[in-house]
Amino acid sequence: MIGLVAGRAIVGLPSPLWLLIGGLVAIVLAIIFSKRPLAWAAGLGIGLVLTGAAYYEICRARLPDWDNLPPREARLTLAIRRTFAPSPDGKRVSGFARVVRADAHLEELIGQRLYYSLARHPGEEPPIRSMEITVIGVLQTLPRSAPADTFEGYLANAGLNYRLTRGRIVEFSRPPSRYRIFCERAVKKMNALLGEGVSSKRPELTAILRAMMLGQKQELSEEQDALFMHSGTMHLFAINGLHIGVVALSLHMLLTMLRCPRTAATLLTLAVLWLDVDTTGASPSAVRAFLLVASFEVAFLLRLPSNGIAALANAATVVLVLDPMALFSASLQMSYGVVLALMCLGLPLADRLQTLWQPYASLPKISWNWWQHALSRGLNWLAGALAIGWAASLVSTLTGVQFFHVLVPGALVANLVLVPLASLVIAAGFISIASGLGGAAAISAWFNHASLLVLWTIDKLIRFSSRLPGAWYAATWRAPWVGPLAFASLLGVCLAGYACGWKRERGGFWPPFIVIVLALVFGVKFG
Repeated sequence: MIGLVAGRAIVGLPSPLWLLIGGLVAIVLAIIFSKRPLAWAAGLGIGLVLTGAAYYEICRARLPDWDNLPPREARLTLAIRRTFAPSPDGKRVSGFARVVRADAHLEELIGQRLYYSLARHPGEEPPIRSMEITVIGVLQTLPRSAPADTFEGYLANAGLNYRLTRGRIVEFSRPPSRYRIFCERAVKKMNALLGEGVSSKRPELTAILRAMMLGQKQELSEEQDALFMHSGTMHLFAINGLHIGVVALSLHMLLTMLRCPRTAATLLTLAVLWLDVDTTGASPSAVRAFLLVASFEVAFLLRLPSNGIAALANAATVVLVLDPMALFSASLQMSYGVVLALMCLGLPLADRLQTLWQPYASLPKISWNWWQHALSRGLNWLAGALAIGWAASLVSTLTGVQFFHVLVPGALVANLVLVPLASLVIAAGFISIASGLGGAAAISAWFNHASLLVLWTIDKLIRFSSRLPGAWYAATWRAPWVGPLAFASLLGVCLAGYACGWKRERGGFWPPFIVIVLALVFGVKFG
């Protein structure tokens, strides 16, 4: 990660070849001095940093000669890699693509990734992933970097060098793969099943249900979008760890009731989860959650101990090798930052609080009454919920200011109430889809109604909390570098505290909270 950041931030680095050679030498030295921990760690770290910087340059593939060229008309053949929701009027489609063919004077663009925006003719099917299309449009070079809160900044952070606008489709050069056709049909089928019996009655709540189950945030109105952002609950409508975890648990319960063997259950669970991730866009947060679940599933299948930090590091490595530019996306930073804080800070803090909040510690449990057991379980749950909520809120406080320009002090309390309710909605949505695919439309409609009842409660609670004084504030960083520095400092302090066991003589659990206070007091501009 440090190498990728260095490759993006430092202009004028040596060529990728020299960076790779330097990285290889450092790693060879680490192997030679493997019996010396400090030398081994330093060599491995330097080697990976140099390799990451080289990998960024290779994957970004900037063409400096194009930086000073004006926009021009271009005819290109594009392989569709990602699609966005069509414009509200349905007349334009957009997404990311890779150039696979170009005219002779534009051949150096082959292999480049770009953003496209194309006119869509009435009745014409929108492009889907893996399809190749020939287009004509205006090609414009993107800057190497741009402010993160602009659309150009979003495209630059995604590793794109060009944008093609005012375009039109000349021909469909190659049809999509059968797998992508299957995924597209699956999304349309699930979209229809989630509206079974409810879409005409409560379309605004049905839109929220589809956003939660399929990641279709474009279904949300502008009012809903602003409401969820200002309440700190926008993460409930992304395909992330909560969604994947609830679906995995629901699927496990179903397969357990069907007496499915352990091996078959694991393989079937992973297959269904991957289809869920891939059909909904394969966002970094969804891929991260899938890889974490896969690590624990395989460990469970092989009866081996699982390690959350190792699984998270493995997931991050896989994601960044496949798409190193994902590091600069809000999705990856928020997702991995929250999970790292939960594992390094939230879980140890929960254990500490549960130890401190143990009632009747001087009495043997066998002598407790039922209400004493209930009080103990309630305090344990509250301690765990507060610790995990605090850890997640630390990260979301910084990323909320960074990406959404909003500070939501009430997000912790809101999420303590809304996350369990959202879990019920996701579980009911999963049962609705599974029932509908099995031909039980009546059961699907019943669970859709149950989902909308819970969503109505969630919507009322969010609207009430957003009207409370001090529920949210408009906030920005005083300088562009403050946010990334505060975010890196927070994660570094969490890792250091976890490595030291959060010992009291080294500050205990206070350093992460101190980082947040300093960042808010000295780095944030309100209003």
